[in-house]
Amino acid sequence: MKISILGAGAWGTALAVQAAARHEVVLWARDAAAVQEMAATRRNARYLPDAALPPNLAVSADLDATIAHGREGLIVVATPMAALRTTLARLPDGASVLWLCKGFEAGTGLLGHEIAREVQPRLRAGILSGPSFAQEVAAGQPTALVAASEDEALTQAAVAAFHSERLRVYTSLDPIGVEVGGAVKNVMAIAVGASDGLRAGLNARAALITRGLAEMLRLGLSLGARTETFMGLSGMGDLVLTATGDLSRNRRVGLLLAEGKPLPQILAELGHVAEGVYSAPTVLARARARGVEMPITEAVVAVLDGRLSAANAVDLLMGREAKAESQAPPA
Repeated sequence: MKISILGAGAWGTALAVQAAARHEVVLWARDAAAVQEMAATRRNARYLPDAALPPNLAVSADLDATIAHGREGLIVVATPMAALRTTLARLPDGASVLWLCKGFEAGTGLLGHEIAREVQPRLRAGILSGPSFAQEVAAGQPTALVAASEDEALTQAAVAAFHSERLRVYTSLDPIGVEVGGAVKNVMAIAVGASDGLRAGLNARAALITRGLAEMLRLGLSLGARTETFMGLSGMGDLVLTATGDLSRNRRVGLLLAEGKPLPQILAELGHVAEGVYSAPTVLARARARGVEMPITEAVVAVLDGRLSAANAVDLLMGREAKAESQAPPA
């Protein structure tokens, strides 16, 4: 299969490394100098320095040529959410495309599938998501992902492209649920990181993860997602990994907030995008518009805005009025 991967960050590079063993893969990066360096050293020194680029993996700074390469095969958008709209707009009608970014678009509050429907309705579009750190995927460590789209043939193409002995790809017809899970888990990881940074304990961690899943589920169902999706890889699986894994950038944000560091300093130290920082206000706005209660998300937004300290946010959540854990089903 001819596969084009648009974006040479850690995740795009990791998928390119894995797919190049069996397919014709071109990895595109915006920075021509970085492309020249990758071609010469066979490393992505900035984003994934420990992974060797396979000899047959092509790297390019020519976006149009890279898109043309995957036109009859598969195009993977590996940019941050902020660039998804402009990237999708460059793709030809009818192309098969998966995106890797997780979150709601700032300003519009749209998920990836909603953006695709708006800017390129004739694309065969979906998302590739799940609990995965790029470093482990590039190293060939066991990983399971989910490809989600209403186009079942596209999800099967994702399996053909990426399923291997060390990388399992499951399929889903619920892109809404998969995208909500991928967006909200980043916000919850900030909350868990802050709690762990304050040494609130493992009980508090378990409570935040569990109640965070409840918030994710409420928002997802209000948008038309399926309940079972949140019990799977892109729901509980991705939430647990991102909230507890030491490689998680969103968890790291929470840990540093607990130390009292200002957000601009934290983001400068990270050097990579932590999507939860940018999607948290949009998640909250979308929830309020749907009448969905998300107290953990509200607390994270208040901490990011500087209106609450991490310690005060934990106290606020623990001081909420007692209530039933779940609502009775309608009669």
